[in-house]
Amino acid sequence: MSEFWLISAPGDKENVQALERMNTVTSKSNLSYNTKFAIPDFKVGTLDSLVGLSDELGKLDTFAESLIRRMAQSVVEVMEDSKGKAQEHLLANGVDLTSFVTHFEWDMAKYPAKQPLVSVVDTIAKQLAQIEMDLKSRTAAYNTLKTNLENLEKKSMGNLFTRTLSDIVSKEDFVLDSEYLITLLVIVPKSNYSQWQKTYESLSDMVVPRSTKLITEDKEGGLFTVTLFRKVIEDFKTKAKENKFTVREFYYDEKEIKREREEMARLLSDKKQQYQTSCVALKKGSSTFPDHKVKVTPLGNPDRPAAGQTDRERESEGEGEGPLLRWLKVNFSEAFIAWIHVKALRVFVESVLRYGLPVNFQAVLLQPLKKSSTKRLREVLNSVFRHLDEVAATSILDNCILRSVPRGDPSQAGAEH
Repeated sequence: MSEFWLISAPGDKENVQALERMNTVTSKSNLSYNTKFAIPDFKVGTLDSLVGLSDELGKLDTFAESLIRRMAQSVVEVMEDSKGKAQEHLLANGVDLTSFVTHFEWDMAKYPAKQPLVSVVDTIAKQLAQIEMDLKSRTAAYNTLKTNLENLEKKSMGNLFTRTLSDIVSKEDFVLDSEYLITLLVIVPKSNYSQWQKTYESLSDMVVPRSTKLITEDKEGGLFTVTLFRKVIEDFKTKAKENKFTVREFYYDEKEIKREREEMARLLSDKKQQYQTSCVALKKGSSTFPDHKVKVTPLGNPDRPAAGQTDRERESEGEGEGPLLRWLKVNFSEAFIAWIHVKALRVFVESVLRYGLPVNFQAVLLQPLKKSSTKRLREVLNSVFRHLDEVAATSILDNCILRSVPRGDPSQAGAEH
């Protein structure tokens, strides 16, 4: 699991030096990989409005995280037998999530920084709400399809007493359209096959000789046909039951059987179309940074991975992928990108509330290199920034702790505060 800590400190000389000391210590101790986290200069507005936004952003952050988790889980569910490749579809702007977070740049086109903060937050909130609404409707339709298919599949499973026979019997197995004759289906235990062959003609009057035929069998018994006169059906059923033979109630309706078969084929086709097996693999070099040297990169980092096509262009591309999987890929990306923008907004708002005006702070993204070193990393941060007031020193990690989607389980995307 990739874990990130997003912190901020005042931008005055003393605290810039503190950030440099933090960088030096974490580098020497191999504790974390650090990068600047660029946040635009927003229109601050009043402090009262920032307090309100602080609460709203906290709720939006939680909502975005929940939405991302559900979308990632939906990708896993849709891919079914190819779950191991689900991670390849969970990208943000065409790159893996770790690379996107560590090279984050505010999207001025989607969320203009010149707008009031309230408007920016409202834009993101509406975007995420629309994605959730679409997710609910699309997954509901898919789950209905899946349930209907499973119900049909269940009919073709089980023993001869309960399973559907439409995929077993054929028109040639029955005497049809006869005023006097009818063909029955009888389930005979395997241990009684010999007894059936010897006695079925004498179980009742008017049984057609040599009319029995084994249609199919399972581990418990076999399904036999027998033809007789309609007038002795009840008598035959009674005598058959006394001999441990069970007459299976079944009427051969060619139209109904054809309809059931076509329904199964249609559902299978519809489900397959939601996800087809052509997967787009991650390109080499787009994964997490290979070198773990701790450094604060300058803004406009030339190593930023190319984003390539836009999400909408990738949605229209998607050859070999079903519409649900394609939609999930595109909108997971958009939701994740929106989520990281919410993180940036939270850092900005909390930093202004904590450090005051004029706006002057530096946000830094830390990626702990070892899970076992997180305690030591906290101690280093508390020590380096001890000169700040007690509240800031004890809560410096409270702004945001990000966790990207882990490699092993694509559904576990999260955040903690």
